[in-house]
Amino acid sequence: MSRSRWHMYEVDGALTVARRIPAHFDLAASTVIEGGAVLRKSRVAHQVRQDMWRALQSLRGLAPVVRVVAQGEDLEITAGGMIAGRFPKQESEARIQAVLDDPQNRARWARFAQRYTKKEEAMT
Repeated sequence: MSRSRWHMYEVDGALTVARRIPAHFDLAASTVIEGGAVLRKSRVAHQVRQDMWRALQSLRGLAPVVRVVAQGEDLEITAGGMIAGRFPKQESEARIQAVLDDPQNRARWARFAQRYTKKEEAMT
């Protein structure tokens, strides 16, 4: 079995998934999923990371970072990362924002991160 090269940690209710520690954002975009506080943060974070990576895989030196935190009944997602070297910041942040705002992505993240009750799990 291969070892995951992703660091996952939670501080003050905010879950962060990052390639390198300490994680910080050289570029970032944010969104809120209304009513998303019931979703599993780790699953949302990994799905967002995968979609962001697909959109920015040509960006050399990118170490992705995704932060997910429940704000009341909503789920706030900040995606971006650390960059080694120069990069087109506005273009890169616009591409991340497009990933975060895509309704199909958001619906898939929510389906993947659903919390089921034991009764619902037994039915599937």
